[in-house]
Amino acid sequence: MNASAPPRRIWLCADDYGLSDGVNRAILDLIERGRLNATSVMMVAPAIGRDAAAALRTSAAKNAACAIGLHVTLTAPFRPLTLHFRPLDGDMFLPFPKLLRAGLMRRLDTELVHAEVLAQLEAFHDLFGRAPDFVDGHQHAQLFPQVRDGFLRAVKERAPEAWVRQGGRNQPLAQRLAAPKALVLDALSTRFRNKAAKAGLRFNPAFAGAYDFTKEPDFAALMPQFLQGMPDGGLVMCHPGFVDETLSSLDPLTTQREKEHAFLGSEQFLPLLEANNVTLS
Repeated sequence: MNASAPPRRIWLCADDYGLSDGVNRAILDLIERGRLNATSVMMVAPAIGRDAAAALRTSAAKNAACAIGLHVTLTAPFRPLTLHFRPLDGDMFLPFPKLLRAGLMRRLDTELVHAEVLAQLEAFHDLFGRAPDFVDGHQHAQLFPQVRDGFLRAVKERAPEAWVRQGGRNQPLAQRLAAPKALVLDALSTRFRNKAAKAGLRFNPAFAGAYDFTKEPDFAALMPQFLQGMPDGGLVMCHPGFVDETLSSLDPLTTQREKEHAFLGSEQFLPLLEANNVTLS
């Protein structure tokens, strides 16, 4: 690291605002303390409404660096805002493996995806009074074949100044092969970036933060890996939260969220940013 080089400004984005009250509280706490500078909001989740949106706007006003985005949600156990969205699993979206498979097999209707993303963008605008600063996707669904076509067209139409999240990162091949999830995101993101550029939409130059949540690894040990080599404007995804009944009923990622919150709020976190010559402000 060149000590004389100016710090690189990165995005540290907490996904899933609106998923539960416990997730919301953790994200608001970190935003107000300057430990996050972005969060993306789920418009189809149970803990988003006028009060939750007002609380987020208030916290973001205390952190001038904070961006608020839309977390487009197209997978179970959540339900679409549009009446005619298909395919469904009962009255819910498909689980993400089935949605990915359907996209790969060209069995999705991009017009229905487009309409649903537009509806979620409209719902965001209704609550926040403006378009989102950026748009990403729950469980990376925005990167899936066919989904990305409807997603990008909707963003271009309704939020053309927003940037969109891609999930690829330039790393040595050996490092990418050691992380299968990151490798899949790299592959899906190549076409996404090409299509976003063709549509004239901006996107983050690099991405990190994906790991196997089921193994509950040491998040403090992972963060230096996420920051290493992250360029200016790169994005690190995180999922801080406090466990409550709503979260437990909707998502398998529970206690690990509390570990992420604890590290991001700890005394070790800011020196780690400084040591890697990155800043959130």
